[in-house]
Amino acid sequence: MRDGYVVAVVGATGAVGRQAVAILEARGFPVRELRLAASGRSAGKRVDGHPVVALSEDVFDGCDIAIFDVPDGVSAEWAPRAAARGAVVIDNSATFLLEPDVPLVIPEINGQRVKDRPRGIVANPNCTTATFLLPLAPLHRAYGLRRVVACSYQSVSGAGQAGTEQLWRELRAAVERGEPLREPLGQAFPHPIALNVLPAVGSVRDGGHTSEEVKAQQESRKILEHPGVEVGITCVRVPTLVGHGVAVHATFDRSPDLEEVREILRTAPGVEVVDEPRSARYPTPLLAAGRDPAYVGRIRLDGAGNLAFFVVADNLRKGAALNAVQIAETLVALEPELRAHARV
Repeated sequence: MRDGYVVAVVGATGAVGRQAVAILEARGFPVRELRLAASGRSAGKRVDGHPVVALSEDVFDGCDIAIFDVPDGVSAEWAPRAAARGAVVIDNSATFLLEPDVPLVIPEINGQRVKDRPRGIVANPNCTTATFLLPLAPLHRAYGLRRVVACSYQSVSGAGQAGTEQLWRELRAAVERGEPLREPLGQAFPHPIALNVLPAVGSVRDGGHTSEEVKAQQESRKILEHPGVEVGITCVRVPTLVGHGVAVHATFDRSPDLEEVREILRTAPGVEVVDEPRSARYPTPLLAAGRDPAYVGRIRLDGAGNLAFFVVADNLRKGAALNAVQIAETLVALEPELRAHARV
C-alpha cells in the first residue's frame, strides 16, 4: 500500500464538504484512506463514490487529519474529541476562530502557524476575510496597513444549500409573476433575496455590527498579527450563487505606487490581477466561481487618499474547502513526522 495519510472529512454531504472531497482528489493530496462522516440522517449516502458513515469517535481512530465543515455546536463537541484521538483538526466553523491557542491560517499569508497548535486544532478563516486578506497581506508587508474600510457582496451559497434553494425558488416565482416578491420563499433570509440585496449578514451584535462584520474585523487582526489595524466593513448579501466580492479602501503608512501595487499583486500567491476596466476586464463572481485564485481589479487611488480595489473569490473554495486542503498540504510539508501515522 502506498504511503499516505488517513483523512476524515466531517460534514461530507454539505456543499463545502463535497468540495473538500473533490479538491483532495484534484490536487493529488496523498490520501491512504478517506473517511467521510456526517449526521446520522446522512449515513449511507455516497460522495464521489465514497460511503458516508455517521459521526462517531471511531471515525478518528488512526486518523491523521480531520477536515470539519459542520455547525459551530458540532465542532465545539467533536473537534476536541478528534484531536484527543490524535488527528489534526482543520475546522471551518466559527467555534475556534479567535481562540488564542488555535492558529487561524491562510497558507499564503501565515502558513507556518499550523505548527503552533497546542489543542491540535487549526481554524479556517471566514470566507469574506480570506477573500480580502489575500491581496491585503502582501500590500501590508510592503506599505504598512493602517486602516481598511470595506463593503462585501456575498453570494447566497454562503448561507448553505438553503440559501441557494431560496434564491432559485424566488427567481422562478418572480419571473412567473412578472414582478419582485414581497415576502421570502424560504428560511435562509428574512427578506426576498431575488432582485434584492440585504445589508446584514449574520446576527446583529452590540453597536449595530453583524457577526460577519465582527469576524472580519477580529480575524484580520489575528491573521495579519496586527492588533492595531482599524477595520470597518459592511457585509451585504447579494443574489449571486457563488463568489464573494469585497470593495476595499485601505490606508497605509507609506503612500503606495500604483504600478508597484500591481506588480506586488501579480506575484502574490493565490492572487490574480484582472485590471483592464476600459476593456471591461475586472473581477466578477462568475469569473471566480469554480476557480482557486482571488481575482483583483479596479486598482486605483480613491478620492479620499486610499488605495482602492475590488476582489472576488469562490467562497466555497478559497473561502472554505480549498483553504482547508491547503492547510493540510502545508501541515504535511512542514511536519514530515506526521508520517509516523502513515503506513507504507
